[in-house]
Amino acid sequence: MQNRIEIEYIYGATLRVAPFFFTTMLEIKSPQTESDWKAYYALRFSVLREPWNQPLGSEVLADEDQAIHAIAVENGEVLGVARMHESAKNQGQVRCVATATKAQGKGIGKTIMAYLEEKAIEKGWTEIVLEARENAVPFYQAIGYRIVAESYLLFGEIQHFRMQKSL
Repeated sequence: MQNRIEIEYIYGATLRVAPFFFTTMLEIKSPQTESDWKAYYALRFSVLREPWNQPLGSEVLADEDQAIHAIAVENGEVLGVARMHESAKNQGQVRCVATATKAQGKGIGKTIMAYLEEKAIEKGWTEIVLEARENAVPFYQAIGYRIVAESYLLFGEIQHFRMQKSL
């Protein structure tokens, strides 16, 4: 019998990778408590704003109350965040995807995106669009998104690309 790691995601998927000897639980949920929200915005700020000397508070968008929010929590620590809102009829837009540096490359971003895609399907949306930073384009392509167009330049230096996925 082969040893394996099983990561069970709360919303239903299980990933099995061999050969490891431990089991861990990654929970994907909407932030509910004050501490959830504090950790959610802290991660968004530290990954998406602080490295470009943006002010604290710039990580909070005007339409937060209209978005579906997701946090990835493992052993009580928030390791990933994202949000999605309806941007057109039958279309969701994902924004503010961030994974803690120490947790990047471990499937957390893919799991958050799968969670948001599931939520979009539940709402009857048929596609998701997003504006990906240039360094994130390969990540999104690997999970089925395609470049639609070159988009804007953030902070005068971060090229973005409009990407789309049909659900």
